[in-house]
Amino acid sequence: MTSYFRPLPRSGPQRPKDAMPLAGGPLWFTEVAVYRRDAKPDLIPAKAVPDDALERLTAARAPIAGCRMDTVTLMGILNVTPDSFSDGGRFLEPEAAVAQAQEMVRDGAGIIDVGGESTRPGSTPVPVEEEIARVEVPITAISGLVDVPISIDTRKTAVAEAALDAGATLVNDVSGFTYDTALGPLCARRDVPVCVMHAQGDPQTMQDAPTYDDVRLDVFDFLSRRVDALVDIGIPRDRIMVDPGIGFGKTLHHNLSLLNDISLFHGLGCPILLGASRKKFIGTISGAGNADTRMAGSVSVALHAASQGVQVIRVHDVKETRQALALWRAIEWGYEHGA
Repeated sequence: MTSYFRPLPRSGPQRPKDAMPLAGGPLWFTEVAVYRRDAKPDLIPAKAVPDDALERLTAARAPIAGCRMDTVTLMGILNVTPDSFSDGGRFLEPEAAVAQAQEMVRDGAGIIDVGGESTRPGSTPVPVEEEIARVEVPITAISGLVDVPISIDTRKTAVAEAALDAGATLVNDVSGFTYDTALGPLCARRDVPVCVMHAQGDPQTMQDAPTYDDVRLDVFDFLSRRVDALVDIGIPRDRIMVDPGIGFGKTLHHNLSLLNDISLFHGLGCPILLGASRKKFIGTISGAGNADTRMAGSVSVALHAASQGVQVIRVHDVKETRQALALWRAIEWGYEHGA
């Protein structure tokens, strides 16, 4: 029976001598919850974890697109679409997109994630030529004005290639590199890092009736298989991020289960990216109906993710999230770490 190891992260300077580093970052753990299908979880000391699994939980993560993975990096969301669930239409014009990217960088974004196709529940695919037209000009302009990497959020090889030619340096695929089988090989040839996300179904149908045996373990297994497939075609594991795909074929309870146990995904040996900003479940729980009123809830989720060792947090509200993280760090480790 397969065992899954979820470290229980701790923070702060009062670190026991037997504590293990979490993914080479500032957090640490002394205990691990062991999950098995159809069995109750066990709690064991970190030193009792098998050597190969412990190595994946503790090993330092290499930088991705020049961004350190031993601290939290904020990925600023830039949707150049007319129909994204939160800010559709606001940054469709290149001038508005460039201004927003510059503002997010000033506010503390370490990566700008540009997307030209909405993948909100119920959305329909955008023709390749139209998606390229939406992303190519702003990426070209932004890459010459900011000093942070640009990610292209796409499922399509032709769009990714045009974006990479325009100045993007990372590919973020919500389909986990299953929608277009040529996309992974392109990234291998271009030697660019990637983010592989889990989604059940496609955007048109994914929220109809999502079901899992165990959402945490099912998502883990999917991501494990996809990481292995990308490694097999020539993308090194240390250039792959994983994203559990909050809201992509998940109910409210699925989302909360994944968030509660998100440190489980450190067992894949890759940096974790979380994209939960302004999503529907935040409104459902908080009562914030409109997406652009869910900033406080989004920041709360981001702080939880940081406390679990998540390395990249994809957000709309960069300034507010950065401020909250600075205070969290200062409280946990002292003022000198809070900036």
